[in-house]
Amino acid sequence: MQQPVLTIFYQYNPWKITIGGIQTIINSYIKYAPDEFEIRLVGTTDNSTHPIGQWQETELLGRKLIFMPLLNLQDDNVRKLVPTTLKYTLALLGRQFKSDFMHFHRLEPTLVSIPWLSDKTLFIHNDIHSQIQLSQSQKDGILWQKIPSAYFMLERRSVHQFTQIFSCNSHSADLYRQNYPDIADRVTLIKNTVDSDIFYAVPPDQQNQKRQQFAQKLGLSQETQFILFAGRLHPQKDPLLLIQTIANLNESNVHLLIAGEGELSGSVRSEINRLNLSHSVTMLGAISQSELADLHRLCSVFILTSIYEGLPLVVLESLLSGTPVVTTRCGETPNLLTTNSGVVAQDRSPSALADALRQVLKHPDRYPSSACIAIAKPYSAYEVIRNVYSDMLHRWQTKSRVTVPK
Repeated sequence: MQQPVLTIFYQYNPWKITIGGIQTIINSYIKYAPDEFEIRLVGTTDNSTHPIGQWQETELLGRKLIFMPLLNLQDDNVRKLVPTTLKYTLALLGRQFKSDFMHFHRLEPTLVSIPWLSDKTLFIHNDIHSQIQLSQSQKDGILWQKIPSAYFMLERRSVHQFTQIFSCNSHSADLYRQNYPDIADRVTLIKNTVDSDIFYAVPPDQQNQKRQQFAQKLGLSQETQFILFAGRLHPQKDPLLLIQTIANLNESNVHLLIAGEGELSGSVRSEINRLNLSHSVTMLGAISQSELADLHRLCSVFILTSIYEGLPLVVLESLLSGTPVVTTRCGETPNLLTTNSGVVAQDRSPSALADALRQVLKHPDRYPSSACIAIAKPYSAYEVIRNVYSDMLHRWQTKSRVTVPK
């Protein structure tokens, strides 16, 4: 039998550091793909090594990959006037892709893919309905907030082409089943994935040593406790609330590390200066996955200040590293956390988030590493992804047996 082919569509360059859980999840689907599959990626590039619109055999994370870039994209961490998703979708127009399986991680490009014959899967990474509703009060939110009816029209037109719809958010999965009852059986709540090869805990003495070494590197007291935020500096993540929370916390031996870039970077720096917090906050910019893993292992707590979410990958990475989480009440994270693996703030305010941080920082014994790890273990990338591929292979083999002439 021929080898089944999976083609993944997403607007990113897998060899460049870009901020976002979707990119990390796709990389895991490439890394842990069984040898039975040929993996292709239609993405972007930032150089001439990969010619636009041409397939090229290459390697990613130790895995053979057939890659085609559609766009030359220099900086994916900052939104442009014309959204990258729109550019990517337009670049798909007029093209015809043939593949046994296709994975899509944004809805917009799937308007082009309707005529393509394939077993297609749509991954939903946010609660898009809540995202659009909440964004209407956020002037810098997503483009669809201005024309939500257009988004839902696109959704209605595109959604029936999918064999599977995977959502990491229970609210989103329920809404899809409710809005599209004729394909409700295709909608599945799926675990997001975390790579245990990269994110893991270390013994307390090693964690303490790493913390002290990092404090020394920044010129801080060796007693400093670190709070970590990692993600795109985008209105969804509400990084200004994050800075205001640190001002409300007002602890001299507590330091915030911000790993990420985005269109709000300048606003975040201005807010740090306005609140006189330059001694309490360090902006690290975009960092590699291995660098982020090291930070998770030395920090006392991870904080999420988002307005809306699916199930943030970075939360799973923190928990698998043995680090508790403080979060706003959004997405799946509040449903995931237990009383000894993190705290959900009472409301979306600097004082409530600061109170939640104090609970963890003042009483670390209540949030043991073992409790955090236990929550994240079922989300192991190897197990979750292998199960998805196993189901795909079964469908492909069944179809092959049916289509073989007697």
